[in-house]
Parts: sequence; structure tokens; C-alpha cells
Amino acid sequence: MAKDKKKRKEIRRKLLHKYRLVILNESTFEEKISFKLNRLNVFVTGTLFIIVLIGVTTLIIAFTPLREYIPGYSSTKLKRQATELTYKTDSLVTVLNYTNKYLDNVRMVLRGDIENNQQNRDSLFEEYKLDPSTVDLSPIREDLLLREEVELEDKYNLFERNIENMATLLFSPVDGTLSQGFDQKTKHYAVDLVAPKDTPVKAIADGTVLFAEWTAETGYVMIVEHQDALTSVYKHNGSLSKAQGDMVKAGEVIAAIGNTGELTTGPHLHFELWRRGKPVDPQNYIDFD
Repeated sequence: MAKDKKKRKEIRRKLLHKYRLVILNESTFEEKISFKLNRLNVFVTGTLFIIVLIGVTTLIIAFTPLREYIPGYSSTKLKRQATELTYKTDSLVTVLNYTNKYLDNVRMVLRGDIENNQQNRDSLFEEYKLDPSTVDLSPIREDLLLREEVELEDKYNLFERNIENMATLLFSPVDGTLSQGFDQKTKHYAVDLVAPKDTPVKAIADGTVLFAEWTAETGYVMIVEHQDALTSVYKHNGSLSKAQGDMVKAGEVIAAIGNTGELTTGPHLHFELWRRGKPVDPQNYIDFD
């Protein structure tokens, strides 16, 4: 017991024993600064300093952007950018799929790789036909008066009428002579219009240019998408006046008659008309006379 007490007193004495820390001028040995210390003060001060340092470091890591420079911590900005890029990637995939569908339709038009379905003019409007036997067509007096009023209002309105026959709404693409007509048996899904070289080729209706490039077999080709699921194709042009993505108006010049491509025997326009992905006879829609 006496030894243990003596040992504890010795430890206490060492901890509380005073030391003097003096900073001297090396040349003159002049005392500049002096501190009275003991081992306990040094231990307590060092411990507090370490605790404060750990606390400050924790606050910096938790509440300042400096934590981004520490390995293992992810950047909030990078996370936000990654999320935005993910959404953009999904959008681009959707746009890409839509574009691929357009390109497939364009390739189908250029190759003529389609089903040989028998079609005629009447079948195009089959969906709009009604059975007269099921409809009461007897007009009443109010109906007759309304019809007269509507006819009077629409007498000079050429563009807002609800006309089923779309041929009256389409322009002829070129002023020329019809040399060959539409023939599904020979897979000639077009009409050939002969005209002098550099004769203007016009858009048959308002639309958007889907394709305007050179091809080896058909020369300068332009494909225009219109309303009512119509697509017009102009081949063997001498030059093109519009580019892909351009908007065109009905009757606007989009190309010029030429004799380009391998499958041509003289200046003419090879004109195709497609509806809902299938070729139709342009003469059912346009008067070429």
C-alpha cells in the first residue's frame, strides 16, 4: 500500500511539476518569451486543440463544397448533371426512334419495296361512305334555309371547305405532258411528266421536306410530307431548291426539271404520291391535263 501511494504521489508530482519554456535571442541570449508549464497543462491543452481541430474539420466537410475534394465524397453538382443527362438520353432515344421510322419510310419510297395491294380511287374514300338506306335524307324547312346560308357564306371561300375529294386541293407539280401513268403491275408507282429542262417543279401542297439528296438511280430526289397522311416524291430533278427540314408552301418552286440518275431517258419528272405509307395514283388527286 505504501508503495502504491508513493507511486501515485510521484505521478502527481511529475504531472504538476512546473517547467519553464523560454525563447531566447541566439546572439544576445536575451529572453523574449517565457511560459510556465506542467505536463498536465500540456496534455489538457493538446487534447482540447485536437478536439477543436476535429470539430472544425467535420463542419467544413459537412457544410462546405470542400468536401468534394475529399476522395469518397460525390459532388452534388455532378449528381444533378448526371440526372439531367439521364433525362436527355431518354429524350434522345425517343427522338432517334421517331427519326428511324421516318428514314424507314423514306427508304421504302426510294426502293419501291412495298406490298402490291390492289387499290382504286373509290377504296381511298371507303371509310367516309355511308349507306343511304340507313339515313333519312328528307330535308326540313330549317335545314334548307341553313344550307342556303352556308352556301352563300362559302361561295368565295376556297380554302376552308370540307372537300372529301383532295384532288381539287393539290397543285400540279409541273406544267408538262403525261408520258406514262401509274401501273402497279409493272411497279411503276408514279406518273412521268415530260417538260423542258429547268422547268420549275412546284410543291403540290404545304408540307415539310423529309429528304433532299442525290441518289445514283434517280438523281436529285425530294420527298415532301403533307397533311392527310400524304407524301409526295419528285425524282430525276436537275437541281433542288429546298433542303431537308425546310417548310414549303403549295405551288412554291422546290426543284427544276432535269435528266439525272441512271433510270432516266430524258428530261422529265417522275412523280409519286403516297398515302398512309402506300402508293396511290396521282391522277386520282391531281388534274395533269
